[in-house]
Amino acid sequence: MCGRLKSARRKEKGLRRRKIDGCPIAGALQLIGDKWTMLVVRDLFAGPKRTTELLEDLHPISSRTLMGRLREMEQDELILRNNYGGLPRRVEYELTERGRRLIPLLDALMKAGQALDCNECEDRKESAGYYCDFCPLSRDETSFIEVPPPVLEREPAREPMRRQKDDSIVLL
Repeated sequence: MCGRLKSARRKEKGLRRRKIDGCPIAGALQLIGDKWTMLVVRDLFAGPKRTTELLEDLHPISSRTLMGRLREMEQDELILRNNYGGLPRRVEYELTERGRRLIPLLDALMKAGQALDCNECEDRKESAGYYCDFCPLSRDETSFIEVPPPVLEREPAREPMRRQKDDSIVLL
């Protein structure tokens, strides 16, 4: 009996149904929810991340807001929560196949933002210190494997030129 009760609860917690007007656009917009959902998808695009990494990348989101969005996205089967246990607790989130279906929408949003002169990728780099994982400037279009930059040989540092020592006293 306990097993049936648990499976019934799981079904209740399943995908949230979208009941606005039956339009797929309205349903998709309800699934996306708010601005943070697509930004979480953007940050999980390159691979799994821990909660602290998401908090750092999504600044100024509060931890409470982030955890709420992650729970809803997990319930909607957009992300998968991997709990590795241990102390301190280690949890990672990654996109599911269903969540990866939002990537063309991210690409369209990026192109729309560029066409509307909303922001430039350089703005992000200037404010955060790095490009987001989805930015075409931070990745090769054909590959997502990071290649370390070549090591350039540097000239030996020259000693700074020093003034000659002057022991004279200047009286004003």
